[in-house]
Amino acid sequence: MNIKLVVFDLDGTLVSSHETIYEATVDTLKRMNIPGEMPREKFYGKIGLHFVDIFNDFNISVPDFEKFIGIYKSVYFNFIQSSSVYNGTKNTIDILVSKGIKISLLTTKAQEQAELILKHFNLYDKFDEVMGRRPGIAHKPSSEPLLKICEYLKIDASETLVVGDSEMDIQCGKNAGSKTCAVTYGYRTKEELLKLEPDFMVDNIADIEYIVNGIDTYTKKET
Repeated sequence: MNIKLVVFDLDGTLVSSHETIYEATVDTLKRMNIPGEMPREKFYGKIGLHFVDIFNDFNISVPDFEKFIGIYKSVYFNFIQSSSVYNGTKNTIDILVSKGIKISLLTTKAQEQAELILKHFNLYDKFDEVMGRRPGIAHKPSSEPLLKICEYLKIDASETLVVGDSEMDIQCGKNAGSKTCAVTYGYRTKEELLKLEPDFMVDNIADIEYIVNGIDTYTKKET
């Protein structure tokens, strides 16, 4: 296996952000005077999905979704102190870069917001490409944004490893013909992730190094 590019998801993969996302969502709905119940733990299990789908699952009606997104983005950083980078993230990225592997981000967050979050945690300069939600480009699980990254970096999708914590990430990678790695420390259970049949599964982001070295992440032996 020859991995030349690793594409990371953001929330639940690089950054533990569930409290920030929840609090910003609740605050935005209050500002818009939109009623509805969103149990905290149940909400956490839906992070990674598009807000439209999340609200549908909770039977919450948001008549002006663009207004919601605008307010949400404006209040998000009021709660950023509730977020943190997962242990080992920066070191793992540095190791991959030292091996000559390109690094990219693929998230459903808006482009500007994704960039601001990476800059807040001093991660932005480590990425060769950042792909947030952009007009005219489909979202995960579509392969389109991933293929755009591969095209820009001139790396074939088959030489790419997609790392994420949700069905959106694994399905996106599979749709593009890339290798996929599910992380179990994010917002889906190990049982849910196993059903997606990712190529790899890790309990710690540091184990990505084993994958790119062609070593089984559980036995630590060459595959």
